[in-house]
Amino acid sequence: MKILVTGGAGFIGSHFVRKLLTEDSVQKIVILDNLSYAGRRENMLDFINEPKVTFIEGDINNFELVSELLTDLTHIVNFAAESHVDRSIQDSSVFIKTNVLGTHTLLTAAKNRENIRFLQVSTDEVYGSIDLGEWDETCPLLPNSPYSASKASADLLVRSFHITHGLDTIITRCSNNYGPFQYPEKLIPLSIIRLLNSDEIEIYGNGLNVRDWLHVSDHCHGIFLALVSGESGATYNFGGNSEKSNLEIARVILENMNQGMENIKFVADRKGHDFRYAVDSSKSRLDIGFVPKIDFEHGMKSTIDWYKQNSWWWQEIVAK
Repeated sequence: MKILVTGGAGFIGSHFVRKLLTEDSVQKIVILDNLSYAGRRENMLDFINEPKVTFIEGDINNFELVSELLTDLTHIVNFAAESHVDRSIQDSSVFIKTNVLGTHTLLTAAKNRENIRFLQVSTDEVYGSIDLGEWDETCPLLPNSPYSASKASADLLVRSFHITHGLDTIITRCSNNYGPFQYPEKLIPLSIIRLLNSDEIEIYGNGLNVRDWLHVSDHCHGIFLALVSGESGATYNFGGNSEKSNLEIARVILENMNQGMENIKFVADRKGHDFRYAVDSSKSRLDIGFVPKIDFEHGMKSTIDWYKQNSWWWQEIVAK
């Protein structure tokens, strides 16, 4: 396998590269990343000099560059995306450029190649909010934020290139990820770092919005299973079976850091804040053998410990 990993300097993408380096079937890894704020060289320090790895700083919207990189590759895994809901509410234009037009550029380059598999890394947010039950892969896409709308648009483009052009595609949709190297704008890393800096955790609204949490290592294992064993044209959901309200997440972090509930500050709710996400992963379990291995309690403790022990990684970000 010779794989192009777009967004490989980001949180999930860099973890996926680490996963690929443990697989004997992987001969070559090309990382394409434009090193925007969340894609960082610091995320790649432990593998950037590996013989199998080549890093290219560039944009997925550069059709000529992408086409050249695909010359001798067999797989594309597209992590490249703007991913923060708050930023999409402030300005959605870059989300359209990267998540929609960038995916279209990759697909257009891929369809001109024979024997190449394209895996689109998506999100459970494309399904919208659900009060009860779980989404499966047949549920309609009902995105509510500009971010999730851009990801749903990309998913539909991937589907269309499979149906129209016969491109070998896979779509994966995961619940909320957590773990080391996550940029501190998301709830868990931001809360940990605020406490380490003697600041309060900020929680939107009443803190009762619910998310399912999946450790990034389990997610990357699922992506690899889909890449090598998934049915062409299929979509696979990945969940962590760990539903928690935002307030529960805050409590877990506070307890692990020996802090009290007085360190929570409730702030005005986000616009259009989806109440609950939950995915049905049974298809992934039955078809490709996906089973999360990292329980939430252990995963959270190890994540908190990592941020404590690696202040060099986040101090520059916080200082900006």
